[in-house]
Amino acid sequence: MTWPPLREELRGIEPYGAPQLDVPVQLNVNENPYGPSSAVVADIATAVAHAATTLNRYPDREFLALRTALAAYLTPDGGGTAVAPEQVWAANGSNEIMLQLLQAFGGPGRTAVSFAPTYSMYPEYARDTSTRWVAGHRASDYSVDLDAARALIETERPSVVLLPSPNNPTGTALPQHAVSALCETVGDDGIVVVDEAYGEFRREGVPSALALLPAHRNLVVTRTMSKAFAGAGLRLGYLAADPAICDAIRVVRLPYHLSTVTQAAALAALRHAPELLGRVDDLRAERDATVTWLREQGLEVADSDANFVLFGTFADRHAVWQNLLDHGVLIRETGPDGWLRVSVGTADEMAEFRDALTHTLKELP
Repeated sequence: MTWPPLREELRGIEPYGAPQLDVPVQLNVNENPYGPSSAVVADIATAVAHAATTLNRYPDREFLALRTALAAYLTPDGGGTAVAPEQVWAANGSNEIMLQLLQAFGGPGRTAVSFAPTYSMYPEYARDTSTRWVAGHRASDYSVDLDAARALIETERPSVVLLPSPNNPTGTALPQHAVSALCETVGDDGIVVVDEAYGEFRREGVPSALALLPAHRNLVVTRTMSKAFAGAGLRLGYLAADPAICDAIRVVRLPYHLSTVTQAAALAALRHAPELLGRVDDLRAERDATVTWLREQGLEVADSDANFVLFGTFADRHAVWQNLLDHGVLIRETGPDGWLRVSVGTADEMAEFRDALTHTLKELP
């Protein structure tokens, strides 16, 4: 007998994880390069210190204050309709949000669908909840082929459809009419999850799926404080959906899953939302400049509404990745074969990236 007695389908599988290397320029996990100001740090510290006085008690299981603040933050993207606190749910990162959704609406005998290339954790959520996983394919420009998507959904009848917008790793946003069409195709047989982890980085005029919530009770829109809010270390993800979906998640969530400290820190960060989001426009501009520069080098580049850029193609992308690393720049070896992904950093970091890539293109055959 093989030790330990692991589930058979988990044997030999490596855990998820991007390289965490100590290099001068780290542009591989789509973090916001601008940390919180001293004023934000002080407010979070004060809030956490106050929360620490009650750590002998369990946290607020329903975290209503946080849900109210998140609803207020989301409302401007709701297309004129207010997002109510009972429509909001939060957890320890959007990873846990996704896992809870699969626990509640997936499971044995049920199917989850997405369209590749897409976020590499989706099939892992399905695996961990014993949900059957089916991946369709995107068009050559990485958009979702609506006719093919509807045909796949009609064939597979999934209980969960996962649609990242902007998509990771390509940065491609999904138009509202496509979201509506897929919600209608799925109907009451399942839910459609639009993962807007990078939603705040959308280009001007690209709407959020939040505006569609009143029209589709099977729609779930997820967000995170990891990216635009510069809160990757906070671990706070959340969703907006029909209140019945939030109620369903309560059945599978762990008791007191959101700590008192996390709730206090997230509330403090939301109080400083304008400041924390103040660099989003800078990052958008840097992203667009990076797309233009990469194309000027003769490379293929996917249009991006996120804080990263997918580019290629390379006969040996690992050699390119390694050469950049040798020059002190860490990016991500992910996505379709031959492609690489670079997170958008500060102006100085992106200058280092351009310099390193220029040398790499000259040094490699």
